[in-house]
Amino acid sequence: MGNKELSQFYIDLQEEINAILISEEEGTNPEQVFTELALSFLSEAGETENYRVCFDEKISKRGVEHKINGYSLYENYETLDLFVTLYNGGGSTIQSTTKGEAEKAIERAVKFFRNAVYKDYVNEIEESSEIFDLAHTLANIPEVKEYLTRVNIFLITNGEVKADLKISETIAGYPVYFRIIDINYLFNLSDKSRVPIEINFEQLGHKVPCIANEIENSHYQSWLAIIPGIALVDMYEQYGSRLLEQNVRSFLQFTGKINKGIRNTILTEQHMFMAFNNGIAATAEEVTIIDLPNNQGKAFGQVKDFQIVNGGQTTASIYHTWKKDKVDISNVFVPVKLTIVKDRSNFSKIVGRIAEYANTQNKVSTADLSSNRENLVLLEKLSRTTWAPPISGENNQTRWFFERSRGQYKNERIRSGITPSKRKQFDKQNPRSQMFTKESLAKYINSYMEVYFGKKLVIGPHIVVRGGQKNYAQFLNYNFSIKPDNIWFEDAIAKAILFSTGEKIYGVKPNAIGDMRYITVPYSLAWLGFKLDYRLDLFKIWKQQSLSGALKSKLYEIMSKIENHIKSKAPGSLYGEWAKKEECWNAIKNEDFNIDLEDLNLDLENKSSEKRKKLEEDDTQKAVIEASIGRLKSIHIKTWKKVEDWGRETQNLSHYECNIVSTLSSKIRDNRNITDIERNQGEAILNIVVNLNPELFFDMDDFFNEDHNRSTKEEVEITLDLINIIVQWDKKNKRLDAYKYQFMVDILEGRKPLTDRNKFLARQNLRTAEKYGFRWKDAKE
Repeated sequence: MGNKELSQFYIDLQEEINAILISEEEGTNPEQVFTELALSFLSEAGETENYRVCFDEKISKRGVEHKINGYSLYENYETLDLFVTLYNGGGSTIQSTTKGEAEKAIERAVKFFRNAVYKDYVNEIEESSEIFDLAHTLANIPEVKEYLTRVNIFLITNGEVKADLKISETIAGYPVYFRIIDINYLFNLSDKSRVPIEINFEQLGHKVPCIANEIENSHYQSWLAIIPGIALVDMYEQYGSRLLEQNVRSFLQFTGKINKGIRNTILTEQHMFMAFNNGIAATAEEVTIIDLPNNQGKAFGQVKDFQIVNGGQTTASIYHTWKKDKVDISNVFVPVKLTIVKDRSNFSKIVGRIAEYANTQNKVSTADLSSNRENLVLLEKLSRTTWAPPISGENNQTRWFFERSRGQYKNERIRSGITPSKRKQFDKQNPRSQMFTKESLAKYINSYMEVYFGKKLVIGPHIVVRGGQKNYAQFLNYNFSIKPDNIWFEDAIAKAILFSTGEKIYGVKPNAIGDMRYITVPYSLAWLGFKLDYRLDLFKIWKQQSLSGALKSKLYEIMSKIENHIKSKAPGSLYGEWAKKEECWNAIKNEDFNIDLEDLNLDLENKSSEKRKKLEEDDTQKAVIEASIGRLKSIHIKTWKKVEDWGRETQNLSHYECNIVSTLSSKIRDNRNITDIERNQGEAILNIVVNLNPELFFDMDDFFNEDHNRSTKEEVEITLDLINIIVQWDKKNKRLDAYKYQFMVDILEGRKPLTDRNKFLARQNLRTAEKYGFRWKDAKE
């Protein structure tokens, strides 16, 4: 990794933090914005899930007692992630984080955990603190004692940590692992989307005998192996669900609980385990094979990027039986099929497909996964082509930018904002506050309306409260089967406006309704929708891009009453835990809180509500193509020439691509049709230039300014007389291309009208003639 790329990543990150600070409501600070960005990287990479960014610092006479910037307690209580952040201002250079600073920060998070698992500590934390709920849960929930398997303490910093720090220790009887997430680690995540797990069986002292499938194959190689149960226990204790391929974890809603059949076999018939169990399917990037002594064959030494694609439940069950029943598992062996994917360019796609096919017996079928992906692609197209009405008092339209995969907004901003003026235009048209991800989309939609699957309630605010990934999985499985069209998209954005306005009204500490915004907002919106029988006029919200004053004040009233109700009624004051349960939602929706909804009549749909026209998929595709052509035409022809020259000199563009650039340049100059192949190639070429040499675009504004200055000087008026003079001149000199000459003749003879567009093309032909010595004044005389 070059220092230049790392420095640029750091600068981009700081820029992103500043942009978010400007667009967010008051009360947000750079450290928490950075924490949120870092956790979104980790979550996307599968290294944490359902995290909650919150801040708490206990200061006494002795100094800082504890500090927490965020946490994640997994739904099955098996893993606790604690995050503590060291943020080094907003300077332009990366700073070093010393070993002392790192250890001090980690110790503050350790103190919180050590104290939180003892009940009396809860009394020392303010009930209004954002981590009171977590401390209360750790001290009082019996499942924590039963299932908590690992505590990960993450030090997150935008500095560079070069010192070696301790990897793990046992605290209050729990294994605690320490992770350093510095600027290098975040850069690797942004570049690769995941920092792979490496397991060294040889170093851990585990013998994993194997045999290879010797058939030659350029795509993959398969190994069959037998892994000791104790080796799986070691891996699972440290990594847990991180071992699971992300598709599997997301779609199968992994729970890590014990399978009774596996437990019984381990306890009563251990020697039969291999016969009864189907084993594990896994993938890896590479494996080192070692020879076993005394010609006993081969074994796995080290495995890079180990991912379980089928058999996570087996692994978890072996671990929890070993832990809970304190049983010797030396006779448990598990068959493993390990696939080494050789095709690096297609690695994640192939691993994803292996995962899908390995799990087809589950209720989430391959077809379901495919249609969901198709819906996400459709949604992305709608997001790029649907313009929202201007907000009151503004005259420019904006888009709601759906980020289907991490980094799309940033990349599109770089790609579209290739000059300062274009970047300004992109920011105006795609405000950061209107960028949303898959998880936030699921939160907006699942908060609005409950959904039943048969008689079972599968979508409601209690699901939203469980956190991003759990809620997203439910959204995909039960609330995203309809193909999105323009009406669906507009309604989805109305729900986004409802949710984000609800968050703003709730407020940020110290000016907030309370300390449980993540619970109160979805519950209040779900209650309002339920009580209004889902008759809110979503199209009106879309058209106004805001909520009415009546709706805003009503939301404040609802949120205040629901917050108080949950806090006062939660069993054992565990309001965070209670809010995740269906019984909490059932209790809330049966209350009316003495709230009068009559004054919202103007916010409801009625018979005279405007009817909307559904656009077909073809219309959306047409708009995508138009936007793409518009992007290509927005590049100045002198810049296209610079791109072509650069491509040929550096060989960063192939001979074919350089020819495409030349073709595009002449077609844009002459306003001719661009084919689909040229359009696709042109987009790909622009992406190459943006990534490798964006400086080629830096003087493009100057080219356009020159054109503007030239056109505003005294310029000849295009008349039929002038066109006639050019035609007569070109009859002798033959400098215009045949089709250009014919175009001028067609205007002259009335076959084409002298519209503004045709005047523009005629002026282009005049300039071509001028290059070859034509002087219209001389010709006229």
